[in-house]
Amino acid sequence: MKLIYSNFRKGEVKIMAENLDDLWYLSSIVDEGNLVKGSTLRKIKVGSSENQNSVKKPVFIEIKVKKTEFSKNSPVLRINGVITQAPEDIPLGEHHTFNVEAGTEITIIKEKWLKYQLKKLNEACSNKESPLLICVLDREEVYFAIIKKYGYEVLAHIKGDVIKKGDETKPKSDFYSLIAKQLLEYDSRYSLKQIIVASPAFWKDDFMKVVSGSDIRKKIMPATCSSVSTNGIDEVIKRPEVKEALKRERASEEMHLVEKLLLEISKSGQAVYGMEESDNASSLGAVSELLVTDSLIQKSRNEGFYQKIENIMRKTEEINGSITLISSEHDGGKRLDGLGGIAALLRYKMRY
Repeated sequence: MKLIYSNFRKGEVKIMAENLDDLWYLSSIVDEGNLVKGSTLRKIKVGSSENQNSVKKPVFIEIKVKKTEFSKNSPVLRINGVITQAPEDIPLGEHHTFNVEAGTEITIIKEKWLKYQLKKLNEACSNKESPLLICVLDREEVYFAIIKKYGYEVLAHIKGDVIKKGDETKPKSDFYSLIAKQLLEYDSRYSLKQIIVASPAFWKDDFMKVVSGSDIRKKIMPATCSSVSTNGIDEVIKRPEVKEALKRERASEEMHLVEKLLLEISKSGQAVYGMEESDNASSLGAVSELLVTDSLIQKSRNEGFYQKIENIMRKTEEINGSITLISSEHDGGKRLDGLGGIAALLRYKMRY
């Protein structure tokens, strides 16, 4: 994300979205009641009443936000609201939707920026390191996934044509060579920082022999997983030998936080979960770190109870607690969603 202008005394920032990650960041930053303005397309009626037509015209509009809609499967963030400023031929008070995509510039105005929102903005606008790719494989199957700010994206799932036991027919191609070729293509496309190759048993060792003389060998870190699946990808992200490589990657940080939370819950320690319990803990000044999933944020905005979550976040910041927004796209976020989508690590154990 590119920061074009900021004036936090006025609560105002102007940014340009550059990719899908930026849209995810914006979906967690833009709240109901914020003002958003920028150039957009608007249907305008032209001609006389008898021969009237509607045409899309580029205009500069400001809206008061009602809701946002974002899906990782769509390259567009939709920000819907009521028009507060517009050219004379556009009535105020009508609804309008900004379709924000890569290359879109918008200005966001808030009465107050919460600390976690400023953190998200700084993260999105900071220099991005080269991506990291995970490859989980065995002799028959492989998954390729690239780490994203909102979790990870599976780039490909390939099944090889290999010799089965008792089958004398030869495979049509060398499966490991195919995997190596695909990794070279991804390295060229994404300028990869590191590649983690994981497998059950010894399959990764066989693969490493194939790439021993390749240019990508120096970027590869071997690891272990129990299955060749998306569960295997989640497992790799959490493994200790991968932690160092992933320590700056958002998904790994989030998943380790959730693991810490679950450990505290399992031993009835310094943690609570659920809306009521988290609200109570923040009111008592007990929250050290508040964890909230992005899917709960989106659901609360759509169903009209976001104000309750925002109040918990504000109280947490008032007692110098930190807030981490957890993506529901990875295993850690899914597990937190199973606990209600909101939980807190505490400064001390609560007594009930």
